[in-house]
Amino acid sequence: MLTDSENLKALRQHHLFNRLPEALFTEVSCLAIQRKLDSGDALFHQGDAAERFYLLLSGQMKLTRVLFEGQEKLVEVIQPGQSFAEALLFTGASHYPVTCSALKASNLISIDGTHYRRLLEEQPKICLDLLASFSMRLHQRLDEIDTLTVGNASRRVVRFLCQEQREAGNGQIQLSVSKRLIASQLGIQPETFSRILHRLIDAGLIAMERRSIRVLDRPSLANYYE
Repeated sequence: MLTDSENLKALRQHHLFNRLPEALFTEVSCLAIQRKLDSGDALFHQGDAAERFYLLLSGQMKLTRVLFEGQEKLVEVIQPGQSFAEALLFTGASHYPVTCSALKASNLISIDGTHYRRLLEEQPKICLDLLASFSMRLHQRLDEIDTLTVGNASRRVVRFLCQEQREAGNGQIQLSVSKRLIASQLGIQPETFSRILHRLIDAGLIAMERRSIRVLDRPSLANYYE
């Protein structure tokens, strides 16, 4: 049961819960659990029973999936304020399709998935609002799929940089995770990712300092092919 007022406030403000009537929100919070993980700790593993979903309060989590050939693929990096694993409530999936572990020391809220779904079945208006939210996330996933289906590694990196710049709203991109993880997300080797970044720097298209990338010429970057 959640008792900390700040945690309850964070849960209440999240889009999955801010439209629940007070009595129903109280039910949810009574069954919610606070979890704390150290860096490297696993929250759940691919194939575990999918009984709960989560809201990240602080820290950073990664979702990875082991492919058929045994390669581990980064699926998503979860930042504070984001929820994850809630989509499984509506797909009927009984097991997590990914492994979730902490990139940094993290504080989470764990929510009973079966109970939350039952509440939604009694609140059709809230369900429609959630559909709109899930639709936006689906479009983001489609953009990521488009990036991964681009065969040329350079084009994948360029597309990634253009997407990140568009989301940042300016020419400055701040990488939230290591280049190794980004390379995994793009389906390329870390050495290839670094090599392409250096080529873009040499071409005068970007400037880079540690995890900060500044786009110097976006039109030329968007049309960069190699």
